[in-house]
Amino acid sequence: MASLVKPEVTLGGYMEKHGRAAAFSGSDGQAYSVGIFTEDEPSATGHYGAALLFIRWSPAGTSAVGHVETEYLAWGQTRKEAEERIKALSLFDVKAALDEAIAKAPREW
Repeated sequence: MASLVKPEVTLGGYMEKHGRAAAFSGSDGQAYSVGIFTEDEPSATGHYGAALLFIRWSPAGTSAVGHVETEYLAWGQTRKEAEERIKALSLFDVKAALDEAIAKAPREW
């Protein structure tokens, strides 16, 4: 059965098509770009976790001024598998994860 989600609407599909990180306007009105973080070592269960790291940009977009991150959202038997699984998230889910991370972040930067 073919996937119902077009590849370019996933995080990995966007990165592949555009050759850069996806960018979002956060619920706080600030600009963010997203990267993927994977654990260097497996957990006690032998799995590698993958999370999203959102870089907040200055109003001019010239420098990073902070970041927020998610908890692990995907797991795999290898770092590559965990990364591929998190890349399968839709851009809508990535945006929701950004807004959730902003809501949990300290109020001052």
